[in-house]
Amino acid sequence: MAVRIARFATPAGGLSWGVIEGDDAPTVAAIEGHPFASIRFSGDRWALPDVRLLSPVLPSKVVAVGRNYAEHARELGNEVPETPLLFLKPSTSVIGTGDVIRLPADSQQVEHEAELAVVIGVPAKDVDRDKAFDHVLGYTAANDVTARDQQRADVQFTRAKGYDSFCPLGPWIETVLDPADLRVTATVNGAIKQDGRTSQMVHDVAGLIAFASSIMTLLPGDVILTGTPAGVGPLKDGDTISIEVEGIGTLTNEVRAK
Repeated sequence: MAVRIARFATPAGGLSWGVIEGDDAPTVAAIEGHPFASIRFSGDRWALPDVRLLSPVLPSKVVAVGRNYAEHARELGNEVPETPLLFLKPSTSVIGTGDVIRLPADSQQVEHEAELAVVIGVPAKDVDRDKAFDHVLGYTAANDVTARDQQRADVQFTRAKGYDSFCPLGPWIETVLDPADLRVTATVNGAIKQDGRTSQMVHDVAGLIAFASSIMTLLPGDVILTGTPAGVGPLKDGDTISIEVEGIGTLTNEVRAK
């Protein structure tokens, strides 16, 4: 059964995971414990506007994929790699919808990257691609925020991709979704800047899970960022950036100078 799993702060300040129910007047029904086992409802329920959505998971690691859309690779003057180009973002870079992206003082070129994110639900190590989806809890939207000038200067990606607040995730996890051909957009201050489809990926979701799990064990709650379509561009103090993935929802964050 398809469910939308959220992590949220209650009106009283408690933290919980829950299931979003309904569309016209959505509510969130709290669950006991975490969503990586059988879901059991606690009986607590709130109207969705009365809670504050947080990042839907707290991953031990975020495994990101570079140059997975040919047009994006070309716009940055890069070749498309034959095997997935992986890098890691720290868990401390993760924020949720409604949180603030903080611009570091020592970067003059911070950019948005709209992405489909895969949330791991079952430990995965050396997974065959035909079994890859057995290890997926669901999908969410992501913004792989990047200090582009530092990425160019450093060659490797750690500093440019690793700042606190540089990995917004949300608004929730959609558990049943076919990731093969979904529209992915980034909108800055109401203007669409990125508009692509996951069918344009060089390496598909199953292949990415198989490849990443051949290198490192993927744990429940870990996130794979699947790459960004063409159209990346600047984020400035005062901007509002929204990432929308078809079938999931919209992840929105304000941008502020640190």
